[in-house]
Amino acid sequence: MQSTISYLWHTDDLLGQGATASVYKARNKKSGEVVAVKVFNTASYMRPREVQVREFEVLRKLNHQNIIKLFAVEETGPGRQKVLVMEYCSSGSLLSVLESPEHAFGLPEDEFLVVLHCVVAGMNHLRENGIVHRDIKPGNIMRLVGEEGQSIYKLTDFGAARELDDDEKFVSVYGTEEYLHPDMYERAVLRKPQQKAFGVTVDLWSIGVTLYHAATGSLPFIPFGGPRRNKEIMYRITTEKPAGAIAGTQKRENGPLEWSYTLPITCQLSVGLQSQLVPILANILEVEQAKCWGFDQFFAETSDILQRVVVHVFSLSQAVLHHVYIHAHNTIAIFLEAVYEQTSVAPRHQEYLFEGHPCVLEPSLSAQHIAHTTASSPLTLFSMASETPKGLTFRDPALDIPKFVPKVDLQGDYNTAKGMLGAGYQSLRLARTLLDGQELMLRGLHWVVEVLQTTCRRTLEVTRMALLFLSSSLGTDSIRQIQCCLDKMYLIYKQFKKSRIRPGLGYNEEQIHKLDKVNFSHLAKRLLQVFQEERVQNYQAALVMHGQRMRMVHETRNHLRLVGCSVAACNTEAQGAQESLSKILDWLSHQLLQDMTKGVQTSPPPTDPYPNPEPTDLVLHMQELCKEMKVLALDLQDNNHVIERLSRVPTAPDV
Repeated sequence: MQSTISYLWHTDDLLGQGATASVYKARNKKSGEVVAVKVFNTASYMRPREVQVREFEVLRKLNHQNIIKLFAVEETGPGRQKVLVMEYCSSGSLLSVLESPEHAFGLPEDEFLVVLHCVVAGMNHLRENGIVHRDIKPGNIMRLVGEEGQSIYKLTDFGAARELDDDEKFVSVYGTEEYLHPDMYERAVLRKPQQKAFGVTVDLWSIGVTLYHAATGSLPFIPFGGPRRNKEIMYRITTEKPAGAIAGTQKRENGPLEWSYTLPITCQLSVGLQSQLVPILANILEVEQAKCWGFDQFFAETSDILQRVVVHVFSLSQAVLHHVYIHAHNTIAIFLEAVYEQTSVAPRHQEYLFEGHPCVLEPSLSAQHIAHTTASSPLTLFSMASETPKGLTFRDPALDIPKFVPKVDLQGDYNTAKGMLGAGYQSLRLARTLLDGQELMLRGLHWVVEVLQTTCRRTLEVTRMALLFLSSSLGTDSIRQIQCCLDKMYLIYKQFKKSRIRPGLGYNEEQIHKLDKVNFSHLAKRLLQVFQEERVQNYQAALVMHGQRMRMVHETRNHLRLVGCSVAACNTEAQGAQESLSKILDWLSHQLLQDMTKGVQTSPPPTDPYPNPEPTDLVLHMQELCKEMKVLALDLQDNNHVIERLSRVPTAPDV
């Protein structure tokens, strides 16, 4: 046990360890409050005194919810070692989150946005106080769970921090090599002498690598053999990176460098968010400080993302769910253009349903009038353009799954199990996404068919049956099977994780370990088999059927549109005919009255079929004709009413 005047901890409760200090979980002697204490070792006192006290001074200056709080500075007993008493974050670091097999391919979109918000807010507070951190990385971003279950991330470890204005430079080197700016990497890692001074933008490079890591689950710059084994190539990748590239890899020894300008397909971030994020990464992962963005532009662009709201749009024709990021103060016209950028459906061809009802979006109104959407309750976009649904694009998890080697290698077996488990979680995620997509297809189609139910009765019944089948236990059976395999794999993984720290295994334990490896591989194979044969194939078959049904709906809509046009034309012609007949009737009645009054023969209209009759006969004939014309006018009025009712039959709006 160790202690200060107010706090007590055990050396077994180690939270983290660095070159100059160790961090432990501790408690207040009086209140029992849990805190974190940073205890400095002998090496830390070898540094100049101004460096030793710099962290205390920096933390005392800072006060922000996204920066770890400093409660007190105390000393241990006889050794009189300095101890920083800080806020305790019970959920570990962002690095521990990313190292979980569940996040092998990066964070979900909602969690990534929380990380982005917290890092940007914390860094903004640092810059407001003229402080450069110099060691930004996932391991120095702690996670705390709030009262409502939300994640809160906090910047920590200010041992390398110092006060520095935007126009000032420094020459000392700190940081972790995978996250170091290339200029600092050259001197600190490659030990090459150079006279470069560094500015505050070195933090931006580290933030870029950290955000890429959080979005994808891996580092952006990876030489063959890994960053720590091939340092020269690591330096080449970061310094030779073309403008706009956000990642670089070397896939074989002495092989070429390959550049990426987009996030990998395995990333969980939507295309809508990626389109906002990638330009930011490209401009802060810029080796030339003159070309790199400054913090002002970085804060402006990231704040622009964080201030946007997301509208979920499911394109029924493409069978793809889109996340459209817009500002609440934007007009709906801007939203329609943003949808066009992601779907290629022109605004004039966009029609929407929401929860089964037509949703008319007036371009001049504010985007605040758009209904609140979620991934499971999106706006359904229906386009007039008929196209084959492309569906979700994804990478087969089988391509990313490693294999066990025959010999017993505790660390290697742990790494392989972790990789298999990560691919398994990716399979589960994709299976759920495919199932959700299949449900959105059927639900959206069901709603469209309901709108057109007078002429689509047969298609409506088919989709209703399919939707009921999908909602049954049969539709989710494959998900349960994948989850079951993952649960069994996780138990073996935990055993491997436990075994790796042991010096070795006994004979019986080794045999059990081998059997576990075989069983783990079988489970992984079964998991992928279920994913491929039941979920993916089912989804692909649903896409084909969905395409057939969509074509039927488009044909029906086009027929209805033609009928509507014909009804409107008939209505116009009928109104014109009625007006003409009324004029003729009025003229004939006028002529009849004149004849009866004057008692003389009048000239008949040009169309009169009875020329030159006697006046008495003419009067009788005109009376007869008047009666017939009145009957005809009444019939035409009735017909006109029927046509008007037909023209009011609801049809699906144009897309």
